[in-house]
Amino acid sequence: MMAGRNKQPLSVIQGKGRSNHLTKDEIKKRQQQEEAVRGFTDNIEPPKYLTKRQKDEFERIAAELIRLNIFSNLDVDGLARYIDSKDEYIKTVKALRSMKPTIKETDEDGKVFVVQNEAYGKLGRSKNLLFNECKAAAADLGLSITSRLKLVIPQIAEPEEESDFDKKFGDV
Repeated sequence: MMAGRNKQPLSVIQGKGRSNHLTKDEIKKRQQQEEAVRGFTDNIEPPKYLTKRQKDEFERIAAELIRLNIFSNLDVDGLARYIDSKDEYIKTVKALRSMKPTIKETDEDGKVFVVQNEAYGKLGRSKNLLFNECKAAAADLGLSITSRLKLVIPQIAEPEEESDFDKKFGDV
């Protein structure tokens, strides 16, 4: 494996049909390591600092992640931070929409001119920071399709039964 590449779970490697290079001993050791680090799911509760609405969202997302076997007690705080950041991001976007990027000011002579709204710029930078925070947390938790594909076992399609025609002429 190349340096810097994220290690994929054994089940993902096997699901992709790429485990041929692993010996039976390596597979057994890898399974034991993965079981040891997977973590327990016996104490997954939303943290008390979340609001009622945030706790409901926590429960909904945690249930989905548990169903995919990619969530444990150790991930509780990460999910709570994601939900809190997402809420702050939404509030910031709403505040930005109610603001204008420029404002009109009047000088001493009564002349009106347009200047940049500094509050709009600061809020825009906060929005970008919160977006990046949410995106990183979502990837860590497996909330995006690409991050889930790295964590979840691919389903192998069942081979279709060969028709009489295919049996006779399939290799032609």
